[in-house]
Amino acid sequence: MNPACSRCNKIVYPTEKVNCLDKVWHKACFSCEVCKMTLNMKNYKGFEKRPYCNAHYPKSTFTSVADTPENLRLKQQSKMQSQVLYKEEFEKNKGKGFSVVADTPELQRIKKTQDQISNIKYHEDFEKSRMGGEAPSPSPQPHSTPAFNQQPAAPQNFNYDPTPEPPRQAAAAPPPSAGVSNGAIVKRYRAVYDYVAADEDEVSFQDGDMILDVQQIDEGWMYGRVERTGQQGMLPANYVETI
Repeated sequence: MNPACSRCNKIVYPTEKVNCLDKVWHKACFSCEVCKMTLNMKNYKGFEKRPYCNAHYPKSTFTSVADTPENLRLKQQSKMQSQVLYKEEFEKNKGKGFSVVADTPELQRIKKTQDQISNIKYHEDFEKSRMGGEAPSPSPQPHSTPAFNQQPAAPQNFNYDPTPEPPRQAAAAPPPSAGVSNGAIVKRYRAVYDYVAADEDEVSFQDGDMILDVQQIDEGWMYGRVERTGQQGMLPANYVETI
């Protein structure tokens, strides 16, 4: 049985049938809903299962809300309410945002290193203050025993031989730069790579710099002073070598 046309509700025969938009149309009835222009399968546009031409195809538009005093009041009220809620949440969560840091082996090593650095700096400051307090004590000695009081004693010995003078100079104590301090040999190190400090308690140096006053912290780190810059701090042990 032949179906009926969706426009005129008359029987549609196969020779004039158009199947489109889930409906059956006569070729002449398949037209725009607005201007009644006859359409085909190439130029039609469907909307809610109804054919339209390109000019009269329904377009979805956004409704603009007028900025009335009432709307402004509602907008301001919503903004104030948001600020009040934010302040309430902030007051409730105040002091609760601190995360607990896990006591990992790495953090324990850093903490131990910082404690050792603090102890080293404390002892260095103590030694400097102690040496600074004792420094004036040797100064009165040249005044109490002037050099001119000892010089005339030499001519009284007629058998005095000036040849022992060079051995006396050779036996003098070496300067501090030779690596001897208070009778104990102090190791000196030389940088073999450039290093840039990655933290406040570390020290930067360049290849060839001399590292003095070195104290071993652990297998990977040591504490020392760069002779070129005078800066002190932590430095990696594998960046220097013993002289």
